[in-house]
Amino acid sequence: MTSALIVKTISASEHLDYVRSCSSASFLQTPAWVTVKNEWKGESIGWFREGNLVGVGLVLYRQMPRLKRYLAYLPEGPVIEWRCENLGDWLTPMTEHLAGRGAFGIRMGPPVVARRWQSSTIKQAIADEALHKLTDVPADFNDEAALEVRGRLEGLGWKEIPTEGGFSAGQPKFNFWVPLAGRTEAQVLAGMNQLWRRNIKKAAKLGVTVTTGGRNELAGFHRVYVETAGRDHFTPRPLSYFERMYDALSAEDPDRIKLYLAHHEGELVAATTMVQVGTHAWYSYGASTSAKREVRGSNAIQWRMMRDALAAGAAVYDMRGITDTLDPADPHVGLIQFKVGTGGEAVEYLGEWDLPIKRALYFGFITYMRRRG
Repeated sequence: MTSALIVKTISASEHLDYVRSCSSASFLQTPAWVTVKNEWKGESIGWFREGNLVGVGLVLYRQMPRLKRYLAYLPEGPVIEWRCENLGDWLTPMTEHLAGRGAFGIRMGPPVVARRWQSSTIKQAIADEALHKLTDVPADFNDEAALEVRGRLEGLGWKEIPTEGGFSAGQPKFNFWVPLAGRTEAQVLAGMNQLWRRNIKKAAKLGVTVTTGGRNELAGFHRVYVETAGRDHFTPRPLSYFERMYDALSAEDPDRIKLYLAHHEGELVAATTMVQVGTHAWYSYGASTSAKREVRGSNAIQWRMMRDALAAGAAVYDMRGITDTLDPADPHVGLIQFKVGTGGEAVEYLGEWDLPIKRALYFGFITYMRRRG
């Protein structure tokens, strides 16, 4: 008989040591992330079996207006043994702990991939007028164990948050990965489509240079990021957010976050950030200027990040979220086509899940957040 799991608060150092012992964990589940999301309260929790730490989670608490009650959120976490028959043994003590901390509801994003689609499959699907969404396309790989996790969550009373275009209120359900494990630079490059290879070669021929920068160069990144936000119609984060992110992640590990800058004839044409935890590297934020798009700075900077991730031992280069649309008339298809050109694969996570503890407070809070937009 397996001994019971106990969940309790742990220190940031205990949390970080456990993450370092894992092959990988989401950077949103590192203790540093609570410093980045400073509008939330944070707590590191640990699962113990017979005194040994066997799982961790970063919990972010969002307070209910005028009440000391909270939505407890574990983005892309927690870091536990998800593919097990006794999932309730892990989640029930977590629920009890968080309820004791004043949580009226819990939201989490199991880091479990259920389906994968290869680039060639997606390319053919976009050309097929009968297919409108990625979920309409038979996957190249289905993980039956992941589907069992879904069933266990439902059996424990958890509800998946509906997505719109592949996105819920928190993290994307669909990401795009470029597999790196067991591959050389030449093999990764050969896996790209002709346009990507040509653009990488063109950028080099035209003299685009890609370098890594320090904190003092975040202002240049942010200037291009704000320009990108205006062009692509999204609300940009302030410079202070990126300074906080850079400081927090760098303090945790000097190689955790890197800033990349692509210049052409002395002008900044593209800028990105990359985060790596263990064997997983993420392209987290990116920006490019409207001017000089023809020099292909975006391709050059992505290729540099992939090469650096490969050299740092990453098994996956994660280009983050994509929508599930395949409609050529939808402007989001352009982003999918850009990523598909890398020769990687689209992956579908189980999504984000909620467990109401105090139902009236939970639904009141959800209504309030929807009205805020």
